[in-house]
Amino acid sequence: MEEHKTNREILVKGLKTMGFSLACMFLGPILIHMAFSNKEKPLYIPILIISLAICSLAIYFAFKGINTILDSIFKK
Repeated sequence: MEEHKTNREILVKGLKTMGFSLACMFLGPILIHMAFSNKEKPLYIPILIISLAICSLAIYFAFKGINTILDSIFKK
């Protein structure tokens, strides 16, 4: 019978990626709210673009982090 062990180095890397994703999950919507509440300001469009990019990064890093964690558990 083959024993499966979790690769801790890869697991820690995945958890760090998920932590960065969690930070982006909070920062992105906060910046979107700030942009939409200040439509008359000159920095409305740049803040909106940056916040949408941060939200996209949150989704990307969430998938990457989950994939890395699953690799640490199930791959040899």
